[in-house]
Amino acid sequence: MLNKPTSLVGNPIIRGVTVLLMAPILLFALYVQWHGDYGPGGGFQAGVIFAVGIIAHGLIFGVRATQRMISPDAVRIGAVIGWMLYLMTGVISMWRGAEFLNYSALVHDPLHGQHYGILSIELGVGITVASVMILLFYSFVGGGRNT
Repeated sequence: MLNKPTSLVGNPIIRGVTVLLMAPILLFALYVQWHGDYGPGGGFQAGVIFAVGIIAHGLIFGVRATQRMISPDAVRIGAVIGWMLYLMTGVISMWRGAEFLNYSALVHDPLHGQHYGILSIELGVGITVASVMILLFYSFVGGGRNT
């Protein structure tokens, strides 16, 4: 007779591995975020990697434990802040007489403006993507309840 399959959630090895991998996953997300303007990567990839770390925590330790760590309200605020950062980068360039998202107009030196503009846009995208992915996870595991 076959044994009944056991749940991985209560497995101490899986929990230990998840705890060990959380910091490297989140650190790699930050690396991808801040080095995205120099090489492959950027805000979208970093946001997804960050969300994967949080979602892994939720799958192994339970959604309630993850929501105590990062509340749904904080994630909603993060989504709005990321979107506003993206929007304000474009609006500031328009206030300075250039086109929307023309980074050269952000500061006195066009080269520095390009650098700061890319960083702010990518940061806004990263925060928004991570927040929306976590919100989707909370919504799916909540069974449609307002989490």
